[in-house]
Amino acid sequence: MTDSKKFLDLENYCKELGSIAVAFSGGVDSTFVACVAHRALGQKAVAITVDSPYIPQWEIEEAKQLAASIGIRHELIEVDIPDEIANNPFNRCYLCKTALFSLVQEKARKLGFSYVADGSNFDDTKDYRPGLKALAELQVKSPLMEKQWTKEEIRAASKQLGLATHDKPAYACLLTRIPYDTKISLADLVKIEKSETYLMSLGFRAVRVRCHGEVARIEVNREDRPKLFDERLLDTISAQLKGYGFTYVAIEAAGYSMGSLNRELPTE
Repeated sequence: MTDSKKFLDLENYCKELGSIAVAFSGGVDSTFVACVAHRALGQKAVAITVDSPYIPQWEIEEAKQLAASIGIRHELIEVDIPDEIANNPFNRCYLCKTALFSLVQEKARKLGFSYVADGSNFDDTKDYRPGLKALAELQVKSPLMEKQWTKEEIRAASKQLGLATHDKPAYACLLTRIPYDTKISLADLVKIEKSETYLMSLGFRAVRVRCHGEVARIEVNREDRPKLFDERLLDTISAQLKGYGFTYVAIEAAGYSMGSLNRELPTE
């Protein structure tokens, strides 16, 4: 794959841009883009990671390690919760992408980089992705989308490149755990992060803890439900999450569903 026409085309795309700042979360897609950009451009590529209260610290640390393993220069931008999304509005992703990518672009300009690129891939065009509108307005480059790379292709190529992210589960910021039109509190974000980190330590790789006020609603992969539905383990998990500040701990019987809180979006 790494010497295939499609891969070489992606490398050449990066070379033609001259210099790239990759918005780098440490996920499957942005790690692949950062790796390709670094191979193509060397020191003319940089990875920029946003560190905010709704990004888990384990993910920030993992991004640092991944950037070091790739060899790409890595910069951090520390930001608070943007005022525009303080109440978690329905268009949160659009507002958030606009605010954060504007900061990434400003950082990139100061560092002398011509373009900002993200990890949006071709499959993202088939899902509800309001953030894509913000990226288009800001003229952020999306190499994987433009060159029609699917998630499956990205994972396969990442494995051949030796990237640790090739089988990393999909992840999203902690705001996706909170219902829309709900004031975001740092206390809730801390509860969610601690709860998910704990559940991942038990071996649940794809896990979400949705925060409904005092209620934690746990989602795990459907195939992990038999492991979760163990009485002793449930007692332990309940006690642990209540220790983090939740009053009630519930289980989503159907298992993990990406963007499950999007069910609350208004329909026309």
